[in-house]
Amino acid sequence: MQEVSSGKSDKQIAAKRPGKVPDKDMNWIPGGTFIMGSDHHYPEEAPAHLVRVDGFWMDRYAVTNKQFQRFVKATGYVTVAERPPKAEDYPGAIPELLVPGSAVFQQPNHPVNLQTCSWWIYVPGANWRHPAGPGSSIKGRENYPVVHVAYEDAVAYAAWAGKVLPTEAQWEFAARGGLEGAVYTWGNEFAPKGKRMANTWEGEFPWQNLKQRSPGAEPVGSYPANGYGLYDMIGNVWEWTTDWYRDSHPENKKKSCCIPVNPKGGTQEESFDPNMVQAQISRKVLKGGSFLCAPNYCQRYRPAARHPETIDTSTCHIGFRCVVNV
Repeated sequence: MQEVSSGKSDKQIAAKRPGKVPDKDMNWIPGGTFIMGSDHHYPEEAPAHLVRVDGFWMDRYAVTNKQFQRFVKATGYVTVAERPPKAEDYPGAIPELLVPGSAVFQQPNHPVNLQTCSWWIYVPGANWRHPAGPGSSIKGRENYPVVHVAYEDAVAYAAWAGKVLPTEAQWEFAARGGLEGAVYTWGNEFAPKGKRMANTWEGEFPWQNLKQRSPGAEPVGSYPANGYGLYDMIGNVWEWTTDWYRDSHPENKKKSCCIPVNPKGGTQEESFDPNMVQAQISRKVLKGGSFLCAPNYCQRYRPAARHPETIDTSTCHIGFRCVVNV
């Protein structure tokens, strides 16, 4: 794991943090008031509004395969992707797809209609142990972020570790690393002096890959940390938060007395997708973007960006990290 200075000395950080570090790989996030969201990108990010969060501890890295494997060995936990889906939960589903599995990215060799999401395929047998499906494994990928984890899988791990998942406000505040209003976690320029700062798509998504390797996640800590010493808050894999998704932020309250403190998002009822009539499955907020985000598609490799995901979904580009509240 690459160690990059956060710009703050250990003494400065220790002076503000309370008590003992809960975990050696957690950093203290001091909390404060910040502008959450954006008025200049996707509509669900608006309106930009003031929010206050208390200080908290956050994992320096996304949870890795090695850490998740330790959890499974200790508890015998079986992830959602490893369980057979119930037919009653998915009316009209093709019977052949009601088997344990998960969604895997399949790169086409030609341009495609970006509205179809045709690059996704449900692979029976794909799960956190076999990220590309049967025959694949996590051997040699111990420090890669664990993927193919549904929301309840992330919650189960967090509870075992004595932690919780972050709220959307906590996640965004931490991702900004102390930079007020910056587009990215490191500033306003995507690739300062030509330097890649995160694992995102290079080329025209989804068919043109300009990297020297196949598209996919990379080991945690492969890119510089942000101002709070956190790695991969942008790109690599999406990360679960605890907030129910709503299609916009609340109105901006500019008076200090009315600024939301430690907000927790919308309601479960608001999170349902109005276009999914047959199967009403609630959705949580994902943050951070992934290795599949590209300039021509899903420019969500920014702290303000947000995306809804059904709680039963697992894919090869969704992971998580945890926090400890004080």
